[in-house]
Amino acid sequence: MRRQRGVALITAILMVSLATVAAVAMATRQQLDLRRTGNLLHGEQAWAYVLGAESWARVILARDLTRNKTDSGQDDWATRVPAALVEGGSVAGRVVDLQGRFNLNSLVDEQGRAVPAAIARFKRLLQVLDISETLANALVDWLDKNVDVTFPDGAEDNAYLLLNPPYRAANRPLGSVSELRLVQGFTAEVVDGLRPFVCALPTSSGAVNVNTAPAEVLRTLAANLSESDGEALLAAREQGVFEDAARFLALAPLAGKQVDADSVTVASQWFRLVAEASVGQGYAGLTSLFQRTPQATRVVRRERLLQEPVTGPAPAGEAAGAGG
Repeated sequence: MRRQRGVALITAILMVSLATVAAVAMATRQQLDLRRTGNLLHGEQAWAYVLGAESWARVILARDLTRNKTDSGQDDWATRVPAALVEGGSVAGRVVDLQGRFNLNSLVDEQGRAVPAAIARFKRLLQVLDISETLANALVDWLDKNVDVTFPDGAEDNAYLLLNPPYRAANRPLGSVSELRLVQGFTAEVVDGLRPFVCALPTSSGAVNVNTAPAEVLRTLAANLSESDGEALLAAREQGVFEDAARFLALAPLAGKQVDADSVTVASQWFRLVAEASVGQGYAGLTSLFQRTPQATRVVRRERLLQEPVTGPAPAGEAAGAGG
């Protein structure tokens, strides 16, 4: 009888232990589910905020086009706005004029043929940045539609098929600056050095907005422009926005220099928004490519990651104040 009572006691203790373990597991699972659900909700809320920043950027860019015919660091879209506090977190973003950078896809024309003038400009940019100019030919081979290797230092399928894993040259325009990592010779260090000065637009146009371009890009517009020439061009811009290309081309550092007028503009069509938002444990990053025309400002491409930091350098001319 005593043995039966002992067995019953042990059984009761075991059942209580199992019930306790099950209850703890259920409570833990419930807490994990609640936290997971909360994180998902916060993530979706953060994504809604960066989409709101995208809508704001479209409105600002469209309004700017109705106010003036130039784009510069003094425009509303270029003014750095501090992070905005929202319920449970914050959202921040900035708009970048991509036509203040060298368009890598301008190295070939719409038919996929090499453009010598653009290649010469890109080589000058590589020289300014202390990067080997021989990389230009490898990039031209990556972009052009033929399979002929550019001499010297070009690279077509025969170079890439020997790699592990093997792949072929794209023979089409770049979709992103990050794609440079696939091109022969473009190491991570080279791409990082180029990134602030180049872009990959869905067009072969290489016109640079001289109101927003950094000195390094301005120096590519003509041969033998020194560092002091680049600083002089920026100093002239600080005296006032270039209302037309003629005023820029008349500057002293460009006297006697061969500058292709088609490579210079004072207004832009292509812009990039980089925005991020944090809500609780949720986070969202967004990079949007805009094309602005008199008819509409539309989002051409949207990526759920940042192509560059949201806290970038102050646009040139911002200190002069925001203007229409």
